[in-house]
Amino acid sequence: MPKVSERGTIMPASPIRRLGPLANEAKSRGIKVYHLNIGQPDLPTPPEGLEALKHIDRKVLEYSPSDGLLSLRLKLQQYYKTYNIDVDVDDIIVTTGGSEAVLFAFMACLDPGDEIIVPEPAYANYMAFAISAGAKIVTVPSSIEEGFALPPVEKFEELITPKTKGILICNPNNPTGYLYTMKEMLQIRDLVKKYDLFLFSDEVYREFCYTGAPYISAFHLPGIEEQVVLIDSVSKRYNECGIRIGALITKHPELKKNVMKFCQARLSPPLLGQIVAEASIDTTREYMLATYNEYVERRKFLIDQLNKIPGCYSPIPMGAFYTVVKLPVDDADKFCEWCLEHFEYEGQTIFMAPASGFYTTEGMGKNEVRMAYVLNKEDLAKAMKVLGEALKAYPGRTI
Repeated sequence: MPKVSERGTIMPASPIRRLGPLANEAKSRGIKVYHLNIGQPDLPTPPEGLEALKHIDRKVLEYSPSDGLLSLRLKLQQYYKTYNIDVDVDDIIVTTGGSEAVLFAFMACLDPGDEIIVPEPAYANYMAFAISAGAKIVTVPSSIEEGFALPPVEKFEELITPKTKGILICNPNNPTGYLYTMKEMLQIRDLVKKYDLFLFSDEVYREFCYTGAPYISAFHLPGIEEQVVLIDSVSKRYNECGIRIGALITKHPELKKNVMKFCQARLSPPLLGQIVAEASIDTTREYMLATYNEYVERRKFLIDQLNKIPGCYSPIPMGAFYTVVKLPVDDADKFCEWCLEHFEYEGQTIFMAPASGFYTTEGMGKNEVRMAYVLNKEDLAKAMKVLGEALKAYPGRTI
């Protein structure tokens, strides 16, 4: 048979979806599976978005412009202004989800062999997109014991080489829920400015900050305006992951031209998704507040329940709707598989994402999992009961 590509061979499988077949097999056996593995909210999409979808009056579902509908970009510009992010409409490029924004940013900024420094644990697909671009992710480990705070800036500086082209952050963070402080952001700003790097900033969870500290965008940092590449998505703030609409925002003139070439090559982002996204921006403050308050309650409930289970520990996530949890097990990958293949409690089991898939440093995250608190509190309570019983029965328990 012909040999497949090395790129495809080294592409990592998603820690979020890799165990999906085991979950499906468990369901086929009649077992109820609680999905804490994936950031798929169970909350309703804004009615404004759904109504726009139901009442499309176009006679032809045509291509949109490669950078997205102007009307959507104008609305996004106004949305960003509410967060004191001052960008021109031409700085906004609509993409097929935030994932395409990351991929196009890497493809347009990085040459094969170039390096990006990323605090870990990090969203697993960053590695996949870097491989697609022929680039290399270089990681700076953070620790659960320190609440996944930004590693010392000296650790970043030690890794900078002539091949380094940028630093990538996710704020609020997926998978940890960490929210970077102004001091940390300014330290990153100083490095980016000193070494003339790009700052890739994934800010799709800006609506979900749970501390008194303000959300800090990379565009709030003075002096690096043309070095910032902001990644955004409507998936999580409007509970509409399936419409696949994101955005790449940059003030760098040459980068915009490069990104547009990739946009033109894929023709256009989804028309129907853009129509829904544009309408969703008009949703009420009450809708946004209800969504926020629901996650505040779920976060407190989940963290309280987790830290009551003997041997479990989770720091309190300050943003997004994820947390990384240390479990009293020898191998979290094996434990997650075992829960789906061999365990049930009263006809139920739990699906978690092994945290090892969010690290690139060998051996890190071995006894950690990522959980998304995207289930209602009743289901979260049942899932935590299942987790506690699973840990009692697991043969590789360490405590």
